[in-house]
Amino acid sequence: MSKTSASPRLVALQYRDFRLLWLGQLISITGSQMQIVAVDWHIYELLKGQIYLFSLLGWEIPLQAEALGLGALGLMRVLPIIVFALVGGVLADALDRRRLMMWTQGAAAVFAGLLALATFGGYDSVPVVYLLTAATAAAMAFDNPARQSLIPNLVPREHLSNAVSLNTLMWQIATIVGPALAGVLVGWFNLSLVYLLNALSFVAVLVALWLMRYRKQERVEISGLNWQALVEGVRFTYRSRLIWSTMLLDFFATFFSSARTMLPIVASDILGVGVQGYGLLATAQPIGAVLAGSVLSLRREIQRQGAVLLISVVIYGLATAFFGVSTVFALSYLLFGLTGAADTVSTVIRGTLRQVMTPDHLRGRMIGVNMIFFMGGPQLGELEAGLVAAALGVPFAIVSGGLATVLLTGWVAWKYPKLRHYTAATAAEIVRS
Repeated sequence: MSKTSASPRLVALQYRDFRLLWLGQLISITGSQMQIVAVDWHIYELLKGQIYLFSLLGWEIPLQAEALGLGALGLMRVLPIIVFALVGGVLADALDRRRLMMWTQGAAAVFAGLLALATFGGYDSVPVVYLLTAATAAAMAFDNPARQSLIPNLVPREHLSNAVSLNTLMWQIATIVGPALAGVLVGWFNLSLVYLLNALSFVAVLVALWLMRYRKQERVEISGLNWQALVEGVRFTYRSRLIWSTMLLDFFATFFSSARTMLPIVASDILGVGVQGYGLLATAQPIGAVLAGSVLSLRREIQRQGAVLLISVVIYGLATAFFGVSTVFALSYLLFGLTGAADTVSTVIRGTLRQVMTPDHLRGRMIGVNMIFFMGGPQLGELEAGLVAAALGVPFAIVSGGLATVLLTGWVAWKYPKLRHYTAATAAEIVRS
């Protein structure tokens, strides 16, 4: 791993291969975030104003089609993760992670291109958008374990925490630029242009992967996709109570506090700011995240990591609840930004803890299990939020979810005392061993 001079606070960027991946992902994830925002607005526009009548015990219950449609979009994003995440984790441990990423990133580029063509040609029905969204999610189910478990092969272990912080910072920068660009491009041009630009953005990460000369991972001899390899990853994750508790915490927060999927309705129907206001509102969470990520990258390591993790999730839940009752754009923006800041603090601590405590030969499978929680939680949460919002309204869905997050965080803190007492000294002792 070659390196150049860099600020000690940005030490992971000294390493050439990590720097290549960081820059390539910055461009690619920006395109992906553009598409996520565009697809949400696409479904909202296709279903806007429609009402579905649901019969229950002789009662006719009116349901908002756009809320249901946005919730179902979350289901399309999560089903491939549930089906393929563990298999993706096994492949990330058994195959060359760089080459696996090249295949998955290439597949995602093809699906984005097909969505652009379908939209441009007028074949953009709800089922078509759902199908290509699910196909992209399937590619990412294989991509994420490889990508996340590749990072420890690019930097020394003592700089892993900084690499995780910088990776989170990169992700959040992309989630600021992507939604803002999507709002402008959809407002001024059309949805198909957003999808086309996303397809082209994958070229950056493919070039970065091609140029890498990284330290190979500990290879695992796995004859086929056998059940034992899958079970080994699940067993390790569950038996490591610290890792398991962070995954539960992650799932509870993202499942119940999934306000993001309701943003098209919040922006258009509650705040009255339209598609460009929607794109701007979608940047609030990542801007808060970038501010928090910048502070984490430039400050000394957090000492009482477990306590800070729990407090950050409580703040996340409370900010979500207050966001649900706001009718003022500026206040909504501030509160949504606070959820991003709190989530970033939580993400960095959780991510570092898991990487430090997991052997390299199990890292891909651990991340595969984590994907079910980290990515499955928000997408299942979108379905839950869509169902509740369709029946009881968007504000109720958001507020109740935020309060549920606070209560369940308290339960995790009580159930797993080791997490409450986890410190930087604990992590350092694990690294030395």
